[in-house]
Amino acid sequence: MSAKKILTKKSMDFLEKYLNNAAPTGYEWEGQKLWMDYLKPYVDTFITDTYGTAVGVINPEAKYKVVIEGHSDEISWYVNYITDDGLIYVIRNGGSDHQIAPSKWVNIHTKKGIVKGIFGWPAIHTRDSSKEEPPKLDNIFIDVGAKDKAEVEKLGVHVGCVITYPDTFQVLNGNKFVCRAIDNRVGGFMIAEVARLLHENKKKLPFGLYITNAVQEEIGLRGAEMITQTIKPNIAIVTDVCHDTTTPMIEKKKQGHTLIGAGPVISYAPAVQNKLRERIIETAETNQIPFQRMAASRYTGTDTDAFAYSNGGVASVLISLPLRYMHTTVETVHRDDVENVIRLIYESLLNIKDGETFSYFE
Repeated sequence: MSAKKILTKKSMDFLEKYLNNAAPTGYEWEGQKLWMDYLKPYVDTFITDTYGTAVGVINPEAKYKVVIEGHSDEISWYVNYITDDGLIYVIRNGGSDHQIAPSKWVNIHTKKGIVKGIFGWPAIHTRDSSKEEPPKLDNIFIDVGAKDKAEVEKLGVHVGCVITYPDTFQVLNGNKFVCRAIDNRVGGFMIAEVARLLHENKKKLPFGLYITNAVQEEIGLRGAEMITQTIKPNIAIVTDVCHDTTTPMIEKKKQGHTLIGAGPVISYAPAVQNKLRERIIETAETNQIPFQRMAASRYTGTDTDAFAYSNGGVASVLISLPLRYMHTTVETVHRDDVENVIRLIYESLLNIKDGETFSYFE
């Protein structure tokens, strides 16, 4: 496939709609329905499971199975405690960042619909500059404009309601995509685009392809852990985001050097199967797809780990999309990298043969 632009207007319309839709960990199904509707023309059938993971399948009868995977959930908050004065304290649902909360609007999801709220914060005039407290999990709070606890409850808000940010998709300087939840709904978007390209280019694969959009990654790779037992794949190509390490206050000696716009990031880690990774690298080099490298110490911290260590061992690789400001409402990626991750997964699939084991002993 040539280096021509991959993303179409239809692609971008879907990406924007998909990112803007709230799908917090444990509540992913509305987003999954959007994703399945987009993917439907390009696959033969779907698999879904009890907790909401969705899988589009091409060639479902094939014995040899290849997974391409992203995760669909976003970080969020839970209502944890409502004070007598009608203020709400929260706990995390995933790795939500307490430091960015003050002065943010929120959506509280209730059976009655969305209730708007704001993370309040004491005015600068009222704070003691000699001992200023930073935002912490135990001092951030949400104000829904209620005078007391009874009024909060009348709105439909109760302990356990999930809370998301309403920030929506924007394009920065022509080629940077900015939104909350790019981590990692962009992964689901990219694997859907791979399926679209296979369909449009009339490519026939010699194996079953399982386009997998897993739930609950943000709280421990749980969706991948469940669905890999159902699919029992031979190979898993996982895509997630990783850190652009070139912005201030990030230590490259610890985090490595990766940059948005410089290409997909290929991981080295114990969970990454070396022969399969080398195939991915060869594919990138042959097709002149720029790429970067990243090393992970004990684990990748992505769904790669869940697939790799399942079912007696599944040959797995991780192709990451570099991203700035992870777990904020202004997560930022480069359009070129999005297209090149799609190209790399697409070309890699065309470079895998039916029955390959990637065994070190063959």
